Amino acid sequence: MRSTFLTIAAAAVLTAGAVHAQPATYAVDPTHTFATFEISHFGASVNRGRFDKKEGTVQFDKAGKTGKVELTLHIDSVNTGTAPFDKHLQSADIFDAAKFPTAKFVGDKFTFEGDKLTAVSGNLTIKGKTQPVTLKANQFACYDSPMLKREVCGGDFETTIDRTAFGVDYGVQYGFPKNVRIVAQIEAVKQ
Repeated sequence: MRSTFLTIAAAAVLTAGAVHAQPATYAVDPTHTFATFEISHFGASVNRGRFDKKEGTVQFDKAGKTGKVELTLHIDSVNTGTAPFDKHLQSADIFDAAKFPTAKFVGDKFTFEGDKLTAVSGNLTIKGKTQPVTLKANQFACYDSPMLKREVCGGDFETTIDRTAFGVDYGVQYGFPKNVRIVAQIEAVKQ
């Protein structure tokens, strides 16, 4: 009897580690998700813009501290508040929206300190060029939305990229910096 109990106990311990929670699927909420960029304008001011049209999904396993984020930004939705500047950003000089209509971030490495998400690393593709990027989490939380009656997870993230690594070279010859700060706020609703 004792050996049967020990066998069952040992089997339970060995299989406990094999049981993992399935990641939950979340749909990006476009009304609470924005990717903005900032670049110095001759050291005098900062040009800012955002992409108004975006979609994506998040797979998130809180217990396993793993996940995957896929976020697509539509280049023709760039919005700086100045229509002529938006058109120039969409032109072949800069983003070339006709040839490369979207930019995409796919992040599959979630970094935690304890239970706190601190970063998401993955690949960013702009103008057909893909580079590794880590988005630092300034804040992140999941909550039960009283309006949607579902769980929502989201946060504010930031990174700085060298835009020339993506073929966005316009203005370097005039003194515009290569570095662009990206700030992304994202919220996604559990499906």
